Amino acid sequence: MKSVKRKALMGAFLAATMAFAVTTVSAAGEKFVLVSHAPDSDSWWNTIKNAIKQAGDDFGVSVDYRNPPNGDLADMARLIEQAAARNYDGVIASIADYSVLEKPMKQVVAKKIPLVTINSGTLKQSEDLGAIMHVGQPEYDAGKGAGEKAKAAGVKSFLCVNHYATNPASFERCRGFADAIGADFKQATLDSGDDPTGIESKVSAYLRQNPGTQAILTLGPTSASPTLKAVDKMGLKGKIWFATFDLSEDIAKAIKDGTIKFAIDQQPYLQGYIPVAVLAIMKQDKTTDLAKVKEKLQANAKFKARLDEYGLLPVYGPRHISSGPGFVTKETLAKVEKYAGQYR
Repeated sequence: MKSVKRKALMGAFLAATMAFAVTTVSAAGEKFVLVSHAPDSDSWWNTIKNAIKQAGDDFGVSVDYRNPPNGDLADMARLIEQAAARNYDGVIASIADYSVLEKPMKQVVAKKIPLVTINSGTLKQSEDLGAIMHVGQPEYDAGKGAGEKAKAAGVKSFLCVNHYATNPASFERCRGFADAIGADFKQATLDSGDDPTGIESKVSAYLRQNPGTQAILTLGPTSASPTLKAVDKMGLKGKIWFATFDLSEDIAKAIKDGTIKFAIDQQPYLQGYIPVAVLAIMKQDKTTDLAKVKEKLQANAKFKARLDEYGLLPVYGPRHISSGPGFVTKETLAKVEKYAGQYR
């Protein structure tokens, strides 16, 4: 089994070549674009980039990936406007901030270009935009599910370390956790920023000022890694209940040694692969019947093989498809770790 680090490096290499790979699949076929809110520094999206490449290969379509280099949502809005102007056959985008992205996304729909939303945002927001489907993890439900596990362990207070407070949907994770244990989520949520040194310092300061804090929830690898350092330096490793969203090498190690109870897995591969597959089936079969599209997707041999290989499990609703939440524990880590940074 290859290490998480090696897999992460492989994922980074694949991402570096993606600009060439994703646009050479099928010059004569349909062409889609995925617009994310992620800055160039966010390696978590490498899994989604790999997924759109594989979906493009499997369904004979071309897929571009676009993002604001610094994560600026105004830049993301302009990228979506450009996607509408270029008349792609389908657009996939994350609803990082509904108020900022509503206008350009509705421009896409107004041009009769199918829109699939992913990752951030709610199902209602997706429907209000006119998107045909949302593929992602219900953020509030994911946070609440983690909080229910914490409540069962006797947790009544916590710190939510939010490294991307610029995305309003991120607070739903903290709010769900807080509601589950009966805490005030605003008081418990720390806008940490995304600088590792700053995160470590802010977490340490919060825990010193609030020594009765029983649990920590981090919203991804960006906040989890420096928080792990803070916990270790303060002698709280293994003494404070700790859970996180998403996966990384540091998180995997912390799950193994018992520092982190579990990682909340939103299966990002599905957020890249499914929208491309759905749009391709709709175009190639000339149908807008989502039930038939989902049926054909579920019967696709290549898709089924990938689900089995990577240990993925989508949840199909009448309209939308949930990619999570799943909970990765010490007992279930092995298969996920094998593909971390690449397909998980």
